[in-house]
Amino acid sequence: MAIPHANPGDVINVSPLGTALAGTKSSTLLKSGQIEVVRLVMVAGKEIPEHQAPGELTVHCLEGKIEFTALGQRHELTAGRMLFLHAGEPHAVKCIEDASVLLTILLKP
Repeated sequence: MAIPHANPGDVINVSPLGTALAGTKSSTLLKSGQIEVVRLVMVAGKEIPEHQAPGELTVHCLEGKIEFTALGQRHELTAGRMLFLHAGEPHAVKCIEDASVLLTILLKP
């Protein structure tokens, strides 16, 4: 079964989840030929080992706190803070406080 994604013109709610954070799973909000937008939900202590994205990437913390390691540095992202990386840049993520993050990946056509 296909995973439903937003269609052009759909309004997507990316507000902080607040008390619903603990019961929410990560999900792809939209995906087209050139863009993918994912709400990543992480619990404190969870880690995503070093990996690479297939396109340029923005990481926008909506709530909570994550530690994002890239370009030889550790970046602490809290609500309202955003980071940009070029395609293929190795990076890793560690969740410090339960968090939701908006990932936008620009895919190569």
